[in-house]
Amino acid sequence: MDFNFILLFLDSIHLQLDFLTGGGSHTLGSDDPIIKGLILGMFAVSGFGIVLNLFNAAVRKKMVDQVKLKRIMKETRGWQKERMAAMRAKDQAKMNELGKKSAYMNKMSMEMMQMNMRPMLITFVPLILIFYLVLPQLFAYTVALSPIPLNVIPGDFFQLTCTATQALEEDHVCFGKENALYLWAWYFLSSISFSGIIMKLTKTSMDLS
Repeated sequence: MDFNFILLFLDSIHLQLDFLTGGGSHTLGSDDPIIKGLILGMFAVSGFGIVLNLFNAAVRKKMVDQVKLKRIMKETRGWQKERMAAMRAKDQAKMNELGKKSAYMNKMSMEMMQMNMRPMLITFVPLILIFYLVLPQLFAYTVALSPIPLNVIPGDFFQLTCTATQALEEDHVCFGKENALYLWAWYFLSSISFSGIIMKLTKTSMDLS
């Protein structure tokens, strides 16, 4: 399981909340942005993604004991791996032995979750202010183009690109721009692209390899 991706998704989930965007996540942006032009907009949003990833990594490094976190992760993953192997082998004696450690492992998992969530409580408010007071003034509603539609999740909760139907609606921000990426979507994809590198450089990655 890629914990880095999960943390990034949780840290970006507020971008899709209707009550924060005033009518839907797709309205994040400006009719008359300060930063104009597709190329400049793409690079500028990616830059914001890198800077905010560095900010998140700095907070994590300051607040989370990385040695303890990785020790807990290694211990819980090892226990889970042994339990799955015992279940596949139908080794009841081994399962009973591992079952005695269930309460301890649940406690360790809860502690690991708390350690990971604590930095998000610090970074959440600054990110909210940046996304809803700064970025909408700087950028247009869509800041990049995709050669293919990226809406792989059913429904409209997690739409990354403008649909063909939306591109035909004259009063829609996607009018004439099928497969354009929304401002928040391009930030999200940019963050995913750089988060792994930044976490490794700052030694805040949750990868045990």
